[in-house]
Amino acid sequence: QVQLVESGGGLVQPGGSLRLSCAASSSIFSLYTMGWYRQAPGKQRELVAAIPRNGITNYADSVKGRFTISRDNAKNTVYLQMNNLKLEDTAVYYCNAGLGFAVSYWGQGTQVTVSS
Repeated sequence: QVQLVESGGGLVQPGGSLRLSCAASSSIFSLYTMGWYRQAPGKQRELVAAIPRNGITNYADSVKGRFTISRDNAKNTVYLQMNNLKLEDTAVYYCNAGLGFAVSYWGQGTQVTVSS
């Protein structure tokens, strides 16, 4: 029902920056809690950052101070600005849209590789 398309991933050197974008098809985008998750090889998928409709952001401890999540409801888009990237940030990053406890949609993922 809700399509999420991520973009902006790629290869970056340690200390570099990337901005991920996630465009949503939903006409009620503004109601969704939007989030970014990532999954590194051999690891569980983990929450990186989330921003509900009230705008109160939540970040994983590992990215606090380096990543910023934001949303533009007029464009049905959520962003993840990633600064000072580290090798440990290498993962597939997934966009998520959720409503309540039962509704959740996922994008296809975009690869972020941090390598020297």
